[in-house]
Amino acid sequence: MFFTYLYSLVFLVETLLIPSVSALSPQFRDCQVQKPVGKSPLEGCPAGTIFVSASDPSAHFTKVQDAVESLRDNGHLAVILIGEGQYFETVNVTRLSPLTILGQLPASFASVPISTPFANASQPNLVQIFNTVFVENGIDDAASAVMTVAPNGAAALIGAGTTGAPPQGAFGNVDFKMYNVDVQNRASLTFAISQALAIDISYANASFYGCSFASFQDTWYTGKNASTYVVDSVIFGQTDYLFGFGTAWFQNTILAARACGGGTAAWKGTNSSLTEAVLRYGAYIADSQIIRSPDANATLNITDDCFLGRPWNDWAVTVYLNTFMEDIIQPVGFEPFDSARPTIMNTTFYAEFNSTGPGGNTSQRVPIENILTAEQAKDFTVDGVFLEHPKWIDFDYLF
Repeated sequence: MFFTYLYSLVFLVETLLIPSVSALSPQFRDCQVQKPVGKSPLEGCPAGTIFVSASDPSAHFTKVQDAVESLRDNGHLAVILIGEGQYFETVNVTRLSPLTILGQLPASFASVPISTPFANASQPNLVQIFNTVFVENGIDDAASAVMTVAPNGAAALIGAGTTGAPPQGAFGNVDFKMYNVDVQNRASLTFAISQALAIDISYANASFYGCSFASFQDTWYTGKNASTYVVDSVIFGQTDYLFGFGTAWFQNTILAARACGGGTAAWKGTNSSLTEAVLRYGAYIADSQIIRSPDANATLNITDDCFLGRPWNDWAVTVYLNTFMEDIIQPVGFEPFDSARPTIMNTTFYAEFNSTGPGGNTSQRVPIENILTAEQAKDFTVDGVFLEHPKWIDFDYLF
């Protein structure tokens, strides 16, 4: 009874905080919007779409993971539509073939213009996938992830130290997409804990549209040989809540600090990062916002330890482009990782271009940071970072 009440309370808090997403997919909107009584929820969906719902008797499955496991790895795109509701589970995607997961949208969205301003605080997504999983007893951080996209368990591992888990030869999903789903690790809301991942993407290509990801520490992980793209979304966290070894681009995304505890991004680069034509492995935050989360403690202010990043190892890369920053960001911007590594090495690449807002004043930034000119900033594009025009990104979603 206590935990039922607790989960209900947590859900109420979360749904009040998660911004709505108003940019929509022109390809999938007709499928995603809720249908009138008497019509199939799959009307307007691609042929073969699987419907998941905890309450609709017409659903193929009641759990998202059951739907994922039902798929054949046949090289063809599979589509899963998730009906309105909360799904208390973990989702593990090992499928190699393309997969798109859609969260259902309110019927009123059928008349909303496709291109509108990005995430705001007026309405949450209708679908939440959540769990309360955290790191304990020396297990790998990956075991705490509510959602994982990786070819196998070994590939999803994060490992310890500056080099992490041993490299793997396998590659997972070549084109994973998810729209309008909230992924929440609620463990940090109920227990005094450390790492509790919302998502782990490793050895895969994955993109996310109008989603949110919520935890406190290590919310988002882009692992080795992974490429991820996030747009029109919200990421809630406190400590190093963007971290990884791979290549991650965050476009028009709100980074919502629930408190301060180290860098916003704690990247673990590889020593090949600085030898490529364009710096690749790293975190790239563009046209975004760093704000005080609505559920943050009232004392969260500029005197706290909110930094733009700290290097997990000596090859870390983090770049902010055209990003608004509230006054929670420390004037120096970046900090060394800890007392054992008190210096940011010159092999680390930290950079900003056109930061705005009270936290975007770069006059006191750490000397090793690169304050980019407009000409230099042109080198940092989606195509340049991913070394191609990625076919696994839905560019039609952009507005």
